[in-house]
Amino acid sequence: MSNADRHRLIAQAVTESGSATVAELAVLTGASEMTIRRDLDTLAAQGVLERVRGGARNLLLRGQEPPFTLRVHEAADAKRRIAAEVVSLIADGETVVLDSGTTCLEVARLLRGRQVTVMPLSLQAIQLLGDASGAASLLVPGGRPRSSEGALTGPLTLASLSALRFDTAVLGCCGLSAVEGMTAYDLDDAAVKKAAIASARRVIAAADGSKLGRTARAYVGPATLLHTLVTDAAAPADQVAALEEAGTVLRTVG
Repeated sequence: MSNADRHRLIAQAVTESGSATVAELAVLTGASEMTIRRDLDTLAAQGVLERVRGGARNLLLRGQEPPFTLRVHEAADAKRRIAAEVVSLIADGETVVLDSGTTCLEVARLLRGRQVTVMPLSLQAIQLLGDASGAASLLVPGGRPRSSEGALTGPLTLASLSALRFDTAVLGCCGLSAVEGMTAYDLDDAAVKKAAIASARRVIAAADGSKLGRTARAYVGPATLLHTLVTDAAAPADQVAALEEAGTVLRTVG
């Protein structure tokens, strides 16, 4: 088992049960207790969990956003397939505003080699697209990065979005349903998503199936704002049907 897989399994176990001992996690992963202690120290430093005597406990309250360092390993294969499908929908010459988040970071990786202009809304994607070897043209917005998340928010980000018009907005989301619409964990992040939607001719949402049917605290807008949703086969059938009935074009990757 790789370090990333073991970390994901440990984080999931602690999140689901609320706490776990070193011995329990060693049995779960098949690793030595010494390795588990090192893993817990690493995950605690990333803000994924809290290290306590003999083990670890969950830091996340209900409705809080899991740390970026944890989310980047969740459904990684599905996110890469979703990103490839999203990029296939973007033509050369387009101007794209690219949301923050782990799925959108995978989109950024694939857009590097394309003849497009991209304004990313996260530090991670800006760094990735800023590589001089890439073909994409980079626009850098203003803004304040959210701690440990890298997402750009605040008045400068909103001003950058309002000053420009894009062919396509590629958005990630924390929750999406036909009834509750698109939601985010953070009010500032929701404001940025709203501004990105308002600045673009079409909106493509990139979300793995676990996001469908989920609702977070900050409202972004109705699902009818989405032109296309790219998701995976894990998406609940009832949610897919309801979104299609509301007019959203669904593209499902295997």
